[in-house]
Amino acid sequence: MSVNRVILVGNVGQDPRVKYFDTGSAVATFSLATTERGYTLANGTQIPDRTEWHNIVASNRLAEIVDKYVHKGDKLYLEGKIRTRSYDDSRGIKRYITELFVDNMEMLSV
Repeated sequence: MSVNRVILVGNVGQDPRVKYFDTGSAVATFSLATTERGYTLANGTQIPDRTEWHNIVASNRLAEIVDKYVHKGDKLYLEGKIRTRSYDDSRGIKRYITELFVDNMEMLSV
């Protein structure tokens, strides 16, 4: 048995980019920032905040909702699965990108 399930709560880093296709489908992509708060150790050492950036992909109906309602700075709850893909850059070097493909989204900003 295996499970590929991710839950993220974070802030949208840029306005989403949405592409609509002739078939009627849509794909939205954007970044999401999650931050672990810093803390102070018993000996006084400061551990700073740590922010991770995630590549988010939403398709079809979710992409349409993202297009209408999601903007930079909004707080989102996302559920989905991780997928990694590769491509060759302009110099022929193989690059990898990891993305969260969204199955469920809730807007937490009011």
